[in-house]
Amino acid sequence: MREHITPHGDAWEEAGTTPHSAFRALGAAGLLGVCHRTEDGGTDLGPIGSVVFSQEISASSYGGVAEAVLIHTDMSSTHIAHRGTPEQRKRFLPGMLAGDLICGIAVSEPEAGSDLAAMRTTARREGDGWVLDGVKTYATNAVHGDVMVVAARTDMQAKPTRGISLFIVQPDTPGLQIRPMPRKLGLHSSDIADMVFTQAKLPADCLLGEENAGFQAILQNFQNERLVLGAMAVGLGRKALQVTLSHVKSRRAFGGTLWDLQATRQRLAMLAARHEAVRSLVQATAVRVAQGHDCVREVSMVKALAGETVQDVMRECLQLHGGAGYMADCPMERMTRDARILTIGGGATEVMLEEVAKRLTEESFE
Repeated sequence: MREHITPHGDAWEEAGTTPHSAFRALGAAGLLGVCHRTEDGGTDLGPIGSVVFSQEISASSYGGVAEAVLIHTDMSSTHIAHRGTPEQRKRFLPGMLAGDLICGIAVSEPEAGSDLAAMRTTARREGDGWVLDGVKTYATNAVHGDVMVVAARTDMQAKPTRGISLFIVQPDTPGLQIRPMPRKLGLHSSDIADMVFTQAKLPADCLLGEENAGFQAILQNFQNERLVLGAMAVGLGRKALQVTLSHVKSRRAFGGTLWDLQATRQRLAMLAARHEAVRSLVQATAVRVAQGHDCVREVSMVKALAGETVQDVMRECLQLHGGAGYMADCPMERMTRDARILTIGGGATEVMLEEVAKRLTEESFE
């Protein structure tokens, strides 16, 4: 991260994307295949490896880079790895693990975010292929990426939970228009776009996994995605605490430093304690997932608690930076903006808390 990410982060923020060169550097180090099977060219370190990688790339302080890379490694290429045919895996995964191909995912729609059942994009069979119609939004890596995993309704008569399929879509697909979206509040080095399908024609071998089994595939991958996003919050929070501690120990005020003030020390001490609690929950949950336990409740807790806690960490750390923290050239300003997505993306806090609540029993507290 120090060699290949941090020195270039500002330029990528300005450009609005993380380039292939960054992915290739990570691929050369073997970091794009941490959660992928050895037979596909990965190192098969599972959720523990994914959590460690997410924490470290997020601690670079460039949340946009982390978002772009983690979408590629843990939220899109994993669908191809888990559900792709041998031919699909052989065609796409070597390039993805090397960083030559950037992968993204398109599930959300203008009227369907966390509510997958409201999905309106359709795919119908025509001849020996498929035709897609509809609009996807917030499609990460769609602007400069090479491969997108796209969800669409394939059975309009069935319940949405039994009528959604996944497709492998490339940007040169006839009938597909990719429209870059306006600049976001944060994550500037992670590009997003609308994907507009107008009788877009796909070959037969673009179907990913079983027809009409996409809803379950998305829900299954959500568990890894939410765990990784929790780890992203840990990495960003760790960096914020580090730079803030350095700042208050050197910032002169009131005849000493800000660190000399008891209020400053105690605010940081409490933030450090809360951060450590979240880090422990994230890592313990990764271990339980790796052991094969059903961890929907714990992963939902991770996503909710980590996302909300990092908001408090950022707010307090920026406050301790004073006016300097409000300036665009300060890492705290960027990290505060980048972290804001972590209560929204991958499942809003409110949705996560409902998942936890559905699984609460008296025995939960033993």
